Formats: sequence, structure tokens, C-alpha cells
Amino acid sequence: MEHNIISVSGGKDSTALLLLAIERQPDNMQAVFADVGNEHDLTYDYVRYLEQATGVPIRWVKADFARQIAGKREYVLTKWAGKGVPQEVIDRAAAALVPTGVPFLDLCIWKGRFPSTKAAFCSEELKRNPIIKQVQQPLIDAGDDVVSWQGVRRDESLRRSLLSETELKKAYDNGAELWNYRPILDWTAEDCFAMHRKHGIKHNPLYEMGMGRVGCMPCINCRKNELNEISKRFPEAIDRIEQWEHAVKAASKRQAATFFAAPSDDSEWSATQTIRVFVEWSKTSHGGKQFDFIRMDDGPSCTSSYGLCE
Repeated sequence: MEHNIISVSGGKDSTALLLLAIERQPDNMQAVFADVGNEHDLTYDYVRYLEQATGVPIRWVKADFARQIAGKREYVLTKWAGKGVPQEVIDRAAAALVPTGVPFLDLCIWKGRFPSTKAAFCSEELKRNPIIKQVQQPLIDAGDDVVSWQGVRRDESLRRSLLSETELKKAYDNGAELWNYRPILDWTAEDCFAMHRKHGIKHNPLYEMGMGRVGCMPCINCRKNELNEISKRFPEAIDRIEQWEHAVKAASKRQAATFFAAPSDDSEWSATQTIRVFVEWSKTSHGGKQFDFIRMDDGPSCTSSYGLCE
């Protein structure tokens, strides 16, 4: 038996992917949303809207790092002193190594750092692994084949430009096979929005609020102007990240952690380049030294890098 698992994030690409799957009606189709714990409430609302508008049930899954955090805490209490770590740092880290139930934050507490472009462990740990463990693996263990539908496009990055549309990921001893399927690999962003219009499906409203990405709020890879829009429209998101920086810092051996990673293992950077510093930088004009007062004073309005406001 073959099962087709459609990954849904609430973004334009995965929504287009879901709509394409609805058109094709593959066998045993199941839509899945991995809750990272760093999405905006509007994205959560949008995923619920998609389920209602399409009639396709969307299963929610999320990662749990309680076991890993407990193991890290035990290691801190039994090993760090022997490595020369001061007792006050050990005590502070042990107190911080407690699960919060928020996957993104718990992942960072366990790792003692935030993800970065060079160490982008977030997607694998928060999206890929929960879907594999909670949805795909039980089907594979039963001897069934799984086709993982992925809404990625070539023009997003060099790495993705090299992907193939169909890929046998793994063949198992029980005869089951896991396939990756990327049917919108050669689509453009406009193709994805066109698919929305074709089916009468609204796009995520965050795209009209200056967001290029609508997954994490913010993403570690967000653009300068996007961070500025977030700080103006959703200051509570910046407050939350600031609180998370303190929590992850406390769990870190270096006692330093910032949401936007240092260019190297630089504790001085991680102590000073906080989310607040980057928000102030996002208000500046090109070059990062002169404040752009037009940018600072602009109130919330429709802003879209995809021309959705026109």
C-alpha cells in the first residue's frame, strides 16, 4: 500500500502543493503540519482555514525534546565541573535546562544555542524528524510505501536548484520504500499564488505585511526589511525572542546566545548583538549607519515583496 504525505507549513509553496495534491488525488493522501512553536498566530489560523476551505484534514505534530534536555542536564551536573566550568555557571545552566513545551525554544535550550545558516538544525529537528517519527515511520514499519510530498522550488537556493523531482530516499528490509516527491520544483512564486487563485484559496495574510517567509516569526534568515516590519507590526514577537535569548544564554556553557548567530564562536558578539540591536539596525538605511526616518515612521500598511497589494 502507498501513502502520500503532504507537508503543509501555511506558506505559499506548501499551500500550492496541497492544492496540486487535491487535483491529483493520490492514494491515501494525508496532510501534515509540523508546529515549530515559533510561528505567528496568523499562520496557525491560516492552517486551520486551509483545512476548512479544502476539506482536507491537516494533522498537527510537534517535536518533544524533554528526554534530550534531561540528558543534557545530567551531563552538566556530572561532567562540566571536571571540564573546569565554574560552579555558578553549572547551577545556572542546570536551572535553565527544563522543558517549556515550546519546540523551538526547547531545541535551543538543549543545544545551548540558536540555529544559524551554517548550523541550520531547526528544519530537520522541528519539521522533518517529527513528521518522519510520528507519521511516516509507523506506516513504513507496517510495510507500506510512503511518498513524501515537499513544496520546494529550484529558484529558492542553489542547494534546492540541484534537487531532483523524484528521489528514492530509502528502501527498508521489510520491503517498504520512502520516496521524496517535489512536483513544484520548477514553479515560480507567481505560479504558487496562481494556484491559490485557481482554487479560490486566500493566501497567508502575512505576505501582505512585508513577510517574505511566513514560517518562523522571525526566521533566522529573515531579511533586514522583514525584521523591521516585524518589529513595527508585531513587537510582541521581538519581546518573545528577547526572553528566549535570556533562557538559551542561561543554558549555555559560554553563557552567551543570540537569536542571530555570531560569525564565529565569539562570546563577545553573543553578549552584545541581541535581537534588540538587530531591530535598531533594521531601521537604518543602506550601509547600516544612518537611520531611515521614513522607514521608522511608516505605519502598518500593505507591503508585499510578491506584488500582492497591487
